[in-house]
Amino acid sequence: MRSQLDGMCIWSIAITLLARGESQNYPLAQAIRGNMDSLFISTRNRDTNMKKLLTLIAGVVAAALMFAPLQSMAQTKSRLAQILERGTLRVGTTGDFNPMSMKDTATNTLTGFDIEAMNQLAADMGVKIEFVPAEWTTLVNGIVSDRFDIFSGASISVARAKTVAFSSPYLFAGTVPLVNKKSGAKMTWDSINNPNVTVAVLMGTVFEQQARAIFPKAKVRAVEKPATGYQEVLAGRAQVTITSNVEAATLMKTYPDLQQVGTSAEMRNKRPFAYPMPQGDEVWLTFVNNWISLKEAEGYFAGLEAKWLSAKK
Repeated sequence: MRSQLDGMCIWSIAITLLARGESQNYPLAQAIRGNMDSLFISTRNRDTNMKKLLTLIAGVVAAALMFAPLQSMAQTKSRLAQILERGTLRVGTTGDFNPMSMKDTATNTLTGFDIEAMNQLAADMGVKIEFVPAEWTTLVNGIVSDRFDIFSGASISVARAKTVAFSSPYLFAGTVPLVNKKSGAKMTWDSINNPNVTVAVLMGTVFEQQARAIFPKAKVRAVEKPATGYQEVLAGRAQVTITSNVEAATLMKTYPDLQQVGTSAEMRNKRPFAYPMPQGDEVWLTFVNNWISLKEAEGYFAGLEAKWLSAKK
């Protein structure tokens, strides 16, 4: 009875290993298939046959341990290795985020803070760059479906982080006040919080909420589209508006009378910008993080910020 139970147990192990061997293409899988039946046809030499089967199973296990890591490595080649072999870095970008990613329809070329950074990344890797058109609503899907290797830059959010990885931050965006330099050049964050100061913001936006929280003593005027907060400031109907430092940079270049209050270090409600990337690829993520660290140490990103996010033309 014991030998029958042992035989059933070994038979079960053999069947399992055979299934695994065939699915993983282990070299000894066919050996089991070719020898299992002959080992169990005869009942006269059961002990001898079981010894033979155990020897065969031991060989399959050894082969599995030897070949499985090699096959796993082949199946999980890092994105970095794929890019270097391909010779091209695929970058998703929208081309509609001034001044980070902008498309010139006349020349069909891309420019901006993020575009310049991605071109530099490709150059440092010694590969060509391919910009893949993307939409904000399909950003995550583009990464998950392998349409591109990295996205040109986006703010980190919990919702996005559930399905994509993010690099280390390369820039911090935040809320800044804008004033008319003719009348508010000497304003500070503290002086804005005054009953005699009117802060204009677009109704229903996050900036309306922030204005009421940051400047509880000021008069917060929520305007409706097509009016905007900065237009109220330029027209003299408000002394201050608040927006992101990214939009502020563009507005100050377009409207030279506008001026930012304080420095970038004084921004409120800061949120990091980073590069969305595929999850589960530590090699590629580590490479990009190291690249960001090196560029920060060189002052590269500070230079981009001065070029694209300052009021200077």
